[in-house]
Amino acid sequence: MRGEAASRPAGGPTDEAKGAAHRSADGALPPIGFSRLLLVGSGSMHAAYLPGELTWLRTAFPDLAVQVVLTRSAHRFVTPTALGMITGRDVIPDTWPDEPVSEAVHVRLTEWADAAVVFPASLNFLARLALGLADSPALLALQCTRAPIVVAPSVPSGGWNTPVSERHTDALARRGNVAVVPPVPVRSWTTGRDDGHGAAPLAAVVGTLELLRRRTTSADPDPEPHDERSR
Repeated sequence: MRGEAASRPAGGPTDEAKGAAHRSADGALPPIGFSRLLLVGSGSMHAAYLPGELTWLRTAFPDLAVQVVLTRSAHRFVTPTALGMITGRDVIPDTWPDEPVSEAVHVRLTEWADAAVVFPASLNFLARLALGLADSPALLALQCTRAPIVVAPSVPSGGWNTPVSERHTDALARRGNVAVVPPVPVRSWTTGRDDGHGAAPLAAVVGTLELLRRRTTSADPDPEPHDERSR
């Protein structure tokens, strides 16, 4: 996907359903207060589970608009075609367009999304986000947005609870609009042992995102409105 088409999240009726996404199809799930979710998937093995997780999300909140951005390394574990079919939106590659475009990818993402998750967040992506790097459209959008962001790390054996991972998660926790959901123990497909660290279930990530949204909304009673052009 190149040019302007790659920089513009797909439109549709769900963009206008500001209130419809608040309640889930399952009465047991609490309502959410965001309608346009940016989901960044990075190059962790856990990206292979994105189709199942997104199927749950679209079933639980059918009116929630979800725009997926995949890093280049995430393409090794999941296909944009599969995720695009589930979300009803073309997946945006986390690369700068080769051709000139009228609108920047990161600007469109920043103005469109009212909430964001990094799911899964590889150790590399976690570090780049925590260090303030902005060398891809997704990273630049996440560094610039005021919307709530939840990061769900998925790291290999020995990669969690280290000085490196703790330093980066502490740095992100100091940002008022960012929360990190610790990974859960999983079986490592490489070692065959239960010493891997996979991303927490998307249901837990979405719940954390809603709590963060409520906290940041109460702290900022007059948030900057979305540009009308982004709808």
